[in-house]
Amino acid sequence: MNRIVAKAEFSHDPAVLMMQVEAPQIARKAKGGQFVVLRVDEQGERIPLTIADIDVDKGLVTLVFQEVGKSTAALGALGVGDEILNFIGPLGKPTHMDNYGTVLCIAGGIGIAPVHNIVRELKNHGNKVITIMGARTKELLFWEDKMRAVSDEVLVTTDDGSYGRHGLVTAVEQELLEKDRDLGDINLVIGIGPPIMMKFVAKTSEPFGVKTLVSLNSIMVDATGMCGACRVTVGGKTRFVCVDGPEFDGHQVDFDELMTRQRIYLEQEKVSMELFQQKRQNACDCSCSCDDGGVS
Repeated sequence: MNRIVAKAEFSHDPAVLMMQVEAPQIARKAKGGQFVVLRVDEQGERIPLTIADIDVDKGLVTLVFQEVGKSTAALGALGVGDEILNFIGPLGKPTHMDNYGTVLCIAGGIGIAPVHNIVRELKNHGNKVITIMGARTKELLFWEDKMRAVSDEVLVTTDDGSYGRHGLVTAVEQELLEKDRDLGDINLVIGIGPPIMMKFVAKTSEPFGVKTLVSLNSIMVDATGMCGACRVTVGGKTRFVCVDGPEFDGHQVDFDELMTRQRIYLEQEKVSMELFQQKRQNACDCSCSCDDGGVS
């Protein structure tokens, strides 16, 4: 069992949470870009979450996630001192590290969390890192201070203009690549965030011929390459995100297929979430009645 030792809420609607979990063996081996698969309880499904940070000395793994369905809501309902039933990792291939020169890292929404771990390792390999952070609103931005601590430069955008620059991360990406066109200093782009964002990050860099990596978040079950649920098409070939990725050449990914597959179980997920919320509300009502001396 893996105990939760810290928890914080970055935003409420939608709920974005941070948890630090005791997992010393995973912390010792985890690299940037890798993920864990966890199960909250015996009835829970297996869900993959990318590792956002590690503390090897304390044996801690940091996760940041948004409550988008029943399983993440169940995880979010846990508190400090609670234990996660299954916590497996590190899984997937880590980001290949080298001295590329200048790397442009683009993080959107929840993607800020996994990008942080990658940026830190890129700096340790002698790279200059420019980070673009983006979110819909200021309230959904987090870890700006942590990102500035590991990046050479940080640029912030919000869709609604409530903080930083008004606009999308791709507009800043376009400007930086155009400015760098003659210099050729930016040798790698890494984009992590919603699939639609990663699609256009890759489309923006493609005319400049700059290698672009994206981290895919397809539906996943066993995470060992056996079930095929996480299959994606990359360069016209089928790849499994769990063992071949999660990072792939963004110029080769069939994003439209990926996004279509992610929507397959939307109706079932909606029903599952409604049942979970109803069960949680019933438990709350019962607790309140008992506290008042009522009969449950």
